[in-house]
Amino acid sequence: MKPVLALVGRPNVGKSTLFNRLTQSRDAIVADFAGLTRDRHYGLGQHGPLGFIVIDTGGFEPDATSGIYREMAKQTRQAITEADVVVFVVDARAGLSAQDHDIAHYLRRLGKPCLLVANKAEGMANGTAPTEFFELGLGPVHAVSATHGQGIRAMLDLALSPLHWPEDEEAEASATGAIKLAVAGRPNVGKSTLINVWLGEERLVAFDLPGTTRDAISVSFERDGHRFELIDTAGLRRKGQVFEAVEKFSVIKTLQAIATANVVVLLIDATQGVTDQDAHIAGYVLENGRAVVLAINKWDAVDDYQRQGVKRSIDTRLPFLKFANLHFISAHKRQGLDPVWTSIVQAHRAATCKMSTPILTRLLLESVQFQNPQRSGMYRPKMRYAHQGGMNPPVVVIHGNSLNHVTDSYKRYLEGRFRKAFDLAGTPLRIEFKTKANPYQKSGRSSSPHATK
Repeated sequence: MKPVLALVGRPNVGKSTLFNRLTQSRDAIVADFAGLTRDRHYGLGQHGPLGFIVIDTGGFEPDATSGIYREMAKQTRQAITEADVVVFVVDARAGLSAQDHDIAHYLRRLGKPCLLVANKAEGMANGTAPTEFFELGLGPVHAVSATHGQGIRAMLDLALSPLHWPEDEEAEASATGAIKLAVAGRPNVGKSTLINVWLGEERLVAFDLPGTTRDAISVSFERDGHRFELIDTAGLRRKGQVFEAVEKFSVIKTLQAIATANVVVLLIDATQGVTDQDAHIAGYVLENGRAVVLAINKWDAVDDYQRQGVKRSIDTRLPFLKFANLHFISAHKRQGLDPVWTSIVQAHRAATCKMSTPILTRLLLESVQFQNPQRSGMYRPKMRYAHQGGMNPPVVVIHGNSLNHVTDSYKRYLEGRFRKAFDLAGTPLRIEFKTKANPYQKSGRSSSPHATK
C-alpha cells in the first residue's frame, strides 16, 4: 500500500502550494490569504518508482474549541491519524510564531514520525532556513520553496526513505493467483453487510486492528473455483480514540485498496443516488486503471420514481464508467448477488486478457478500412500495426505516421471496436499511439530525394 504524507501547519505557510507541487497538479486552490483550505484534500504523488498519497489540510489550531477553526482542527487531526509521516510546514520568511509552538507541542505528544519543513526559503543563503525553528524540538529544519520547486526532491527522500514500502507488492500478490477484490463506497451504503453475506458469517470485527492507521481488512476465500482476497475499505473504529471521522468515509483506505486491487466493486446507495463522493471514488478507480463492477445497493428500499432518478444520475454523473457492468442489488435481502460475481470474474478476465499482435493488427486495419481517421490540415494519420502494451488495464499500442493528429472521437471508435472483439467488459482500455519519426522533418521537404518541383 502507498505511504501517506500529511501536510500540517498554521494558515498561509504554503501547504496547498506544496500539495500542488507534490501531486504535479493544480487541485488545491492557492491564494495569498489565510484560511482558504478548510477540509482535507487528497492527492497522488510519485517520487521515482514509489507512489504516495499526500493530504492537504487547513490552518491548524490544536486548541480551537468553537466555530470553523474547531472543525478545521478535527479535519487536521484525522489527517495526522491517517498519515505515516507528518510534514510540518512553517514559514521561513515570517519566522517562528506562537501557533507553530502549539502545533509542535501537539505533534511531539503524538510521537508520530514528523519532518519539519521551512517553506518560502527561495533566495536564502545556501538554501538554509532560520535556526530559530530548531527550538520547536522536532529535529533538523529542511528548507524548501514550493513555488519554485527547490528542495522538494531532498524532502521526499527524507520523508519516504525510512518507510521501506515494497515496490513489488502488486507482483507478489498476483503470484498467489488470488483475485484482489476491493469493495469501495461511502459510509452506510452496505459494504459490511455485503461482505458478511458473501462470507456467510460476521467476519469483519475479527480483523479489526486497533492502534494502526493501515488496518485494512483482508479476507481470503474461494467461490466457484476462483480464489479471492477481499479488501474492505470501510473506516474502522479505534479504541481509546474518539473522532467524528470514525463514522465518516476513510479516503485513505479506499485509495490504498483501489491501488492494489485487481477488481473494485463500487457500491452506491440507491436511497441517496450518485453523490460527489461516489464520482470521486469512481474517478480514482479509472485513474488507477482498475477493473470495476458497479452495484446499486438497497434497491428494494426505493420506489419506481426513485429508481428512475438513480438511473438518470448514473448516466449523468458516471458516464466514464459505461464499460462497467451495472447491477441493482439488496445485500440485506440477498437479492441480485450472483450476477455480481459473474461480472467480477468477467472483469478480471478482461483486465488480464492477452491480445495477439496479428489479431490486433488485422482488427486495426479492418477498422481503418471501414472508417478512415479524419485529415488534419496536410496530415492524414496512417496506422500500420498494433500490439498489446500491458495488462490490468489492457493497453493497445498503435504504430504509424502522424498519429498525434488522431482525434478523440476516432480514438473512442477504435476503443469500441477493440472492446467488442475481445469482450472487454468491466475494464478500462488504454490506447497509445507511437508515431514514426519523419527523416526529412529537419532538413525540409525539398531535401527529400523524391521531392518534386
